[in-house]
Amino acid sequence: MISINIQILLMTLFWNFDCQIIPRIEECGLLCSQGIHCKSKPSSGIFNSFCHDAPASLSSMVLKSMKISTVMKCVQGSPCSLHLNIKGTLSLDENICGLEICSLSLDTQQSQCTNVRFARKKTKMPNGKKVQVQFNCIEVDVAQHIYVTMKTIPNYCEVKLSQEYYVEDCRNSDVGKYIPACSAGKFDYNVDRARKIISVNVSNFLQDQDYYVRLCHKWFTCEDTGTVAVIKGKESLKSVSLKYSQLLPCLCIEGWVAIPDARRIQLCPFENDTKVLWDNIVYNPATQTLAWEPACPVLVMVNLCRLMKSNDHCEDIQNSSKNSPEKVKYSRVDTHPRLCMKFTTKQGSWVKCPFANGEFPAWKMRTAAVGEQIEVFFTSQTKAQFSVLVCNRTQLASCESVGMNHSVSVGWRTDVDYSVPLQICDIHCGFRGQTYSDGSPAKAMTHRMKSVHSLH
Repeated sequence: MISINIQILLMTLFWNFDCQIIPRIEECGLLCSQGIHCKSKPSSGIFNSFCHDAPASLSSMVLKSMKISTVMKCVQGSPCSLHLNIKGTLSLDENICGLEICSLSLDTQQSQCTNVRFARKKTKMPNGKKVQVQFNCIEVDVAQHIYVTMKTIPNYCEVKLSQEYYVEDCRNSDVGKYIPACSAGKFDYNVDRARKIISVNVSNFLQDQDYYVRLCHKWFTCEDTGTVAVIKGKESLKSVSLKYSQLLPCLCIEGWVAIPDARRIQLCPFENDTKVLWDNIVYNPATQTLAWEPACPVLVMVNLCRLMKSNDHCEDIQNSSKNSPEKVKYSRVDTHPRLCMKFTTKQGSWVKCPFANGEFPAWKMRTAAVGEQIEVFFTSQTKAQFSVLVCNRTQLASCESVGMNHSVSVGWRTDVDYSVPLQICDIHCGFRGQTYSDGSPAKAMTHRMKSVHSLH
């Protein structure tokens, strides 16, 4: 029986926490208890800002308590609005003729004040009589941070109540349903990949208000990628077409109602399309720097690897792993066709080999027969030592040397002409001790670096 009661109590607590029901009113106003007549009027708060010493007979506890809550004013035919409901308890005293209630927005530094005056009667009100004052006409915004004060009139020093208060945000069921700033709308979209256009249809927002829609790249904030489209509230067509340059996982659709402090809604439909992120690889041949920079924020581990010929497995290169949310860079990289970058996330791994298709050739060689000489021309993007030998082909993949090796050094983007005796032969060029032997006849050829020993 005890466990059942505890369970019912817990359910009640959770129900109250989840619902957070906000009372609704049709009109705001002032109410004083104990039959005391009172009236209110707006105040600048300036005339009562300076305090003076209280009479000796006045207790500092004349203001007993202050409680703050939120009420929702809903009048038929108009949008609902939020108001502060401020309750204070005062002990009547002949030295006090009223109260001043002020609210200061800590977000905008704007203040609102009202004076509450007690009506004087022929019969003297007894001192010490407790009166409860309730005032709910101070309008506030969603999720506003408020500082509320209650002072006596006249303003006696050290006779004051103050409290900070946070107005409910759009997560509250009542606020999210009835307050216009939370009516952010609902998106339906269609992607035309051929024309690179996203068509967006908007529903569930205030029909009399204009609605803004845009595409943005979501980092810490949503960064604009183009113009903002406007859907006029009076238009029957509630759709817009937005152009994009690339479908990225951080590309989002954002929309909001054209009212102050309106909540924005975002839809990021391409979050799982991460494949395009691994294409942004850049190589600088002058500095031999290989870099990758994400177009969207992504948690990824990057490392270099060697693509194996036998099974297309990419073997990790030791000490090359890097984790970075922004940019990954490797220095002094040789442009080998099987040198690749591997990207690993929770969704899997992707391998990109930027030098496989010849986009970044390391060096070139061409030959020409002049008389009894073969002229060999080298062009290299990096400093390298080349060896040239004259040989007779004995088999498809081997060549028997008939002369001595000739060496030549080439600097970055420099041409070197080199002549060797003319023979019936193939020319094989070695780079940093590695030899290429593809059986091709002596002609203009393009080679890439085979060695990655200088990789850092």
